[in-house]
Amino acid sequence: MKLLLSLLLFPIFLFAEERFSFEQPLMGTLFKITCYAPNKTLAEKVAKEAFTEAEKINEVGSDYIADSELLGLSKKPIDTPIAVSPLLYQLVSEAKQMAEITDGAYDPTIGPFTKLWRESRRRHALPTDAVLASAKASTGHQHLICDSSSNSLIMKKAGMRLDLGGIAKGQAADAMLAVFFCYDLPSTSITAGGDVRLGNPPPGAKGWQVGVRTFDKNKETATLTLANCAVSTSGDLQQSIEINGVHYAHIIDPATGLGLTKPVAATVIAPTATQSDALATACCVLTPDAAKKLISRIPQCILHLPTAAREPQ
Repeated sequence: MKLLLSLLLFPIFLFAEERFSFEQPLMGTLFKITCYAPNKTLAEKVAKEAFTEAEKINEVGSDYIADSELLGLSKKPIDTPIAVSPLLYQLVSEAKQMAEITDGAYDPTIGPFTKLWRESRRRHALPTDAVLASAKASTGHQHLICDSSSNSLIMKKAGMRLDLGGIAKGQAADAMLAVFFCYDLPSTSITAGGDVRLGNPPPGAKGWQVGVRTFDKNKETATLTLANCAVSTSGDLQQSIEINGVHYAHIIDPATGLGLTKPVAATVIAPTATQSDALATACCVLTPDAAKKLISRIPQCILHLPTAAREPQ
């Protein structure tokens, strides 16, 4: 889960297009749309189609839905090509690409760790070293093969389980904004928890105003003016737990299989929310210096540490 973004008020002047807002619970958070359109009827129609695109991604790629196509992969034989739907292939192949870019700091194969960590949070007890070691043997993005020629996936380790939690909201935000562009309504922003996808600026404005926060939920430290890009924030501001006197974030370190124990927050600006979502997670896992080095080698990406973004206006 990403840090929650909240709406800032933006002055509305007399333009041909009106401002409309829509929201819907999805993927364990609240998705919000802010768009400028010539009339409410069109805005509602496009918003409905956009939410439908996000729902499709959730239905296919959720690891909370027992019969999702994603979870079904864990029941397939290893070392064998698994034909998947075009949508799931897109989601997984994009996640695999981000894992390679981040050298595994973001890793969609941490599903075995995710399952254990959810149990640990419920029981307020850590898994044993032996259990963690067993789960670790089933992780590693290098053991996930994506074959674009046949839209198939190969999982080369027994017990592999995929988790798109660190990228799916960003992917959904990208897909939703694309719907608005198809209808020639580019002045739109999509907020999905801590992931924001921004289209053209609001009429008469230079960009969308995105509030920035550090580790204080109620204190805003800066405002970014952005357009035609994405901004994602990851950290422990909204979700954390204490076990045996140790404070754990909800973000899992692929190296340990446990929640991060350091205070973390990272905001990444990138061309797409798919990128910014995964990169923000990776930057929390990495040391600040390593995070800066990672972002410095990715074109058009900017890192803010240790800040957190709020929803734009």
